[in-house]
Amino acid sequence: MAEPAERGFRSGMVAVVGRPNAGKSTLVNGLVGEKVAIVSDKPQTTRKRVIGVLHRPGFQLVLVDTPGIHRPDHRMNAAMVRDAVDALEGCDAVLWVVDASARRGPGDRRIAELLRGQRVPLLAALNKVDRVTKSGLLPQLHELSGMAEFAALVPVSALTGDGMDDLLAELFRVLPEGPALYPESESAPGSLAEKISEQIREPALELTREELPFSLAVVVEELRQEPERGLTVVRASLVVEREGQKGILVGKGGSMIREIGSRARALCESRFGGKFFLDLRVQARESWRDDEQFLAQIVNPET
Repeated sequence: MAEPAERGFRSGMVAVVGRPNAGKSTLVNGLVGEKVAIVSDKPQTTRKRVIGVLHRPGFQLVLVDTPGIHRPDHRMNAAMVRDAVDALEGCDAVLWVVDASARRGPGDRRIAELLRGQRVPLLAALNKVDRVTKSGLLPQLHELSGMAEFAALVPVSALTGDGMDDLLAELFRVLPEGPALYPESESAPGSLAEKISEQIREPALELTREELPFSLAVVVEELRQEPERGLTVVRASLVVEREGQKGILVGKGGSMIREIGSRARALCESRFGGKFFLDLRVQARESWRDDEQFLAQIVNPET
């Protein structure tokens, strides 16, 4: 439920868009001040919108982290791109996160064309400036400024925090006056099952390589609270596309799935509090990235 309006209070939703691996989730986490979205060095880590809410005296900033905009090669990827584009509807501003360590290409031009049609303030964060020289920044800023009309263009490093206060000030400047959209106690809206599935997927991404991260999904099949024991019991499946991939996740003698479970349990207990018991299974579901029924299940998990 929205908080009552205060005189002069500002609030609004900002869609955070960009190419895969531009650092959108790291930037959102940095602005919110806590980890609301999982991060990894794998492109397309974010598969659906994640909301992070920053509460400050006088304003509330609602950041909508979106999947990277890219050329889709599966129905899952097409759904991810649609989700990112749909996030632009109803937002109060758009923040385009651009990777300063990568050269501009057709993907950037497609995003610029998409954003030029928006009727809300457009800001750009030239991210990962810690990876480039200062002399290399000016040409990039000049090039970016010619791609769209920006309310602000801010060089930042979401990793080190450089420029993040400047970016926050610019975001505050474009927020409209209005009541808070979320209660002050809420920084990461969403179902617990969805959040837990992401805590399991993060270490699985960290520990696996090559094609497996792209063909891995996590489905929470049972979520049970046992208050008398202070325990949350989770039964979840790690789903891959081929039988031959199951062995990678299981590992020799079950070593890999145990390590994934151990790291995921620590993440859950750190983020949600209490004790967790995770029962993780591995299953193969052929071509699930093109299976609309299964995609609906992982996009809209049970609460």
